[in-house]
Amino acid sequence: MEHTLTTLPASRRPGCPFDPPKELIQAREHGPISRYTFPDGHEGWLVTGYDLARSVLADSRFSSRKELMRHHPLIDYGDIEVPPAPPGEFLLMDDPRHSRYRKPLVGKFTVRRMRLLTERVEQVTAEHLDAMEAAGPSADLVTAFARPIPSVIICELLGVPYEDRGFFQENIDKFLGGEVGDEELFAAYTATQRYLAELVAAKRANPTDDVLSDLTDTDLTDEELRGVALILLAAGFDTTANMLALGTFALLRNPEQLAALRADPGLTDGAVEELLRYLSVAKQFQRVALEDVELGGRTVKAGATVILSYNTANRDPERFADPHALDLRRQDGGHLAFGHGIHQCLGQQLARVEMRVAFPALFDRFPTLRLAVPAEEVPLRPEIADIYGVKSLPVTWDV
Repeated sequence: MEHTLTTLPASRRPGCPFDPPKELIQAREHGPISRYTFPDGHEGWLVTGYDLARSVLADSRFSSRKELMRHHPLIDYGDIEVPPAPPGEFLLMDDPRHSRYRKPLVGKFTVRRMRLLTERVEQVTAEHLDAMEAAGPSADLVTAFARPIPSVIICELLGVPYEDRGFFQENIDKFLGGEVGDEELFAAYTATQRYLAELVAAKRANPTDDVLSDLTDTDLTDEELRGVALILLAAGFDTTANMLALGTFALLRNPEQLAALRADPGLTDGAVEELLRYLSVAKQFQRVALEDVELGGRTVKAGATVILSYNTANRDPERFADPHALDLRRQDGGHLAFGHGIHQCLGQQLARVEMRVAFPALFDRFPTLRLAVPAEEVPLRPEIADIYGVKSLPVTWDV
């Protein structure tokens, strides 16, 4: 019998902050693809299987164009017409427009270049651990550790002045966190755009040693550079910040896995990949069929919206053994936490470097680190947020 969902869950099960909502797990149990009726009545699809999600991400018959994304999985926007993505915001574009913006960036985020940043990431991490220790023996790990480390690094890469970091943290959180009204969200987005316009003009006039200055030497316009900078800042900050905080929470709730990581530093790379799979903080993305496509034995009609549930695909029992277990020694890798295909996360190597440095450094510095509140009292981001995570993570340690 064909499975149909008429709403996506607005919250996760109590006591299960790391698992996908039960409705999505149940949908996957019925098969890798289900019908989904959007709040505005649009008949679309929900893909919960790993292989199908990966195939859609690599298929040019499915579009990422913003102007085609007229249907939100949780909100009825009525007859609002969605405009095309602003210049430079290439995540919501198809080729060739997408490649125009991504191509100049590829060489800036190679594995080799990101590994060269390791020493700087270590320095920034140590500075924030020093501050935590001096202010301790308790802290909110989100504000003391998880947010500032990727914020400093991405701002330095792009050439954002150090003193402006707080501005970005606050405003990016507003338009990605899912907890402010439309008016406040628009104000945060507008303020960020205004600031970036001024920053691009400053880099044009006085280039420095950073990615944004390098891009002023291409044929991209100021408006396009502003859009590219917005994508890089948001993606390079919010996702990693939530992985650091939620990943710490998950390790503290799985003490045997944390003990294994502490005992064997060689597990670090695998631990990062497993946390990425297990948590999948970028929970879902959408695509729109440009033509009729056969998918998992179903016909997806042209114009239909397909929701790709990354967090469920990364828990697919046909792809991962014991998928709901956090296993830092897991060998069946190949998660979709960074996506796949032409839109695969450009900054994935930077995120890996930051996590490979930050997690071991945190637990080495504070071997008795633990939650300062019961786990069920840790406040979680709402499911409507673009990126899943915790709003705060109160921790303490022995002095």
